[in-house]
Amino acid sequence: MKKLLAVSLLFGCLSYGTTSLAQEKELYSYDKTIDLPGAGSYDYLYIDQENKKLYVSHGSAVNVIDLINEKLVATIGDMKKVHGIAIANKEGKGFISDGGANAVVVFDIKTYDKIATVPVSGKKPDAVIYDAYSNRIFAFNGGSDNASVIDAATLKEVGTVELGGGPEFAVSDGKGKIYNNLEDKSSLNVIDSKAMKVINTYPLSPCGGPTGIAFDAASKRTFSVCRENKGMTVTDVTTGKVVATIPIGGGVDAVAYDAATNLIFCSNGDATTTIIKQESADKYSVVQILKTQTKAKTLALDKVTHKIYLSYNDGANFKVLVYKMN
Repeated sequence: MKKLLAVSLLFGCLSYGTTSLAQEKELYSYDKTIDLPGAGSYDYLYIDQENKKLYVSHGSAVNVIDLINEKLVATIGDMKKVHGIAIANKEGKGFISDGGANAVVVFDIKTYDKIATVPVSGKKPDAVIYDAYSNRIFAFNGGSDNASVIDAATLKEVGTVELGGGPEFAVSDGKGKIYNNLEDKSSLNVIDSKAMKVINTYPLSPCGGPTGIAFDAASKRTFSVCRENKGMTVTDVTTGKVVATIPIGGGVDAVAYDAATNLIFCSNGDATTTIIKQESADKYSVVQILKTQTKAKTLALDKVTHKIYLSYNDGANFKVLVYKMN
């Protein structure tokens, strides 16, 4: 019996390894590197699909890349410590969270000129998103455990949302709800974007230290990537129940979901991006461990070309790595 069990386990391991290697050659591969000026810190990437632009946070500036030719077209600079970027195409405006200035910087998405700097009452704004349903910007403040809410039309702070913990990434469902990971609580907040309050909080166990989040509108599932247990937690937001946990790499920061291919991308600081296939709403499998670069832990997905973009600093230069579907 022991011998049979050992053979079965060995066969299972070999089968898994063969599948992973085969998929690694088939799904995604390295395309190119986009070199950007300077070095220094970096954080979020954001793609404006409507205008085909990639925004890359970079120290005290945001680099803007044209996705048609993948060339640098503008730099929005002279800030203190840039984190996130959000675009409100309805208003023709972009928003940058400047954690070093406790402010959100507003710019024109056509000229890239700054329009205004909106001071926020919260401390150290980090993640920032645009909620089209309320036409508001939500800046999640890592230094005060709340979110500052800005009217995208008037550019005034109209309130705050008390979160009950340290916020990380957030995503809007476009219908009045925002989902936000609390890193120190290992939980998921549900925010009513018009009422500006938390209406539910769901535990993400066995997730520990959630960072990035993505949303599948069709199945009403959120994907939270977690550093402490090196896993991606899938939550049914209609019930608040965790329905799956999938192993990923170490040092994860961001996650993206491609509804057209049912692929989920988890960018890890250990020089890998874990690519997961959504087989059904509650069934998932790892189909590729894509090799990237150490500390390339944030990414953005182009939902038209299906390319993924990851930023990193090699110690001397700042770069964006591009990977394409084969």
